Amino acid sequence: MFSLKLFSTKDGVTEALPRLAEAEADVQGLVEGAMEAMLGVRFLASEYSTGPVHGGRIDSLGLDENGAPVIVEYKRSTDPGVLSQGLFYLAWLMDHRTEFQALVRERLGMTEASRILWSAPRLICIAGDFTRYDLHAVREHRRSIDLVRYRFYGQHHIGLETVASVAAQGRVAPRLRRRGADLSVPVRRTCEAMTDLATAVDEALLGLGGDVAKVERKQYDAYQRLRNFACVSSRQDKLLVYLKAAPTAVDLVPGFTRDVTGLGHHGTGDLEVQLRSDRDLVRALEMFRLSYDAAA
Repeated sequence: MFSLKLFSTKDGVTEALPRLAEAEADVQGLVEGAMEAMLGVRFLASEYSTGPVHGGRIDSLGLDENGAPVIVEYKRSTDPGVLSQGLFYLAWLMDHRTEFQALVRERLGMTEASRILWSAPRLICIAGDFTRYDLHAVREHRRSIDLVRYRFYGQHHIGLETVASVAAQGRVAPRLRRRGADLSVPVRRTCEAMTDLATAVDEALLGLGGDVAKVERKQYDAYQRLRNFACVSSRQDKLLVYLKAAPTAVDLVPGFTRDVTGLGHHGTGDLEVQLRSDRDLVRALEMFRLSYDAAA
């Protein structure tokens, strides 16, 4: 049951009743036309053929904000086969990496093709609803899977609700640190303090909700609920957290928060938060929540 209630306040208050699409293609066409805004995924291809051996067509192929390959499958209403079908295509994708890389190179360029995160491919299923067996299967699976329920409201609104989400923890290159015996006491204490702070930030971001997934890259850790809402990058004396919260929605404080719109940095987000202590983390918690809510 879709839990959102939407009301129009024009000429009084009128509830916009939820409805399913008349055809699966209506959902697919709308999402593909605005995939980056709706899912945080760059669109690559529609109805992509898996060839004569597998004999299928992947509804949508994309690349997410962290460089992970994404398969999106759509169903108009409830279909008990949507998860199995998506996992079948995900297995095909992992066996055809060269073909997918060529597609990314053609659509997004050589740089993006060289940065594909093969350790964390994703499956996003968008449907009118899911069975309890789907919800259980997602929790038992090792792949990154999002089950998203949709509803249309009136002629100009669509609602998306993530009903289940799991993330596969990919392997990343270790972040090397010199042995403590080789460091001076002040430097060693700084490293230990940053490690403790990073652990606290990780717990705070994961603790925002049961639907938060963590994706590790060499340059940053991303926290997402369908889309990224926070990216954490480590420095020697601080942590940089990039949030999807609008910089205009907070009071910017020099040395603590900064508008990085249009500036290059690791991860995604236009609001930079600099954390040097537990006190800074406490100050940032409200902004973490604001960004988390914005990514719903």
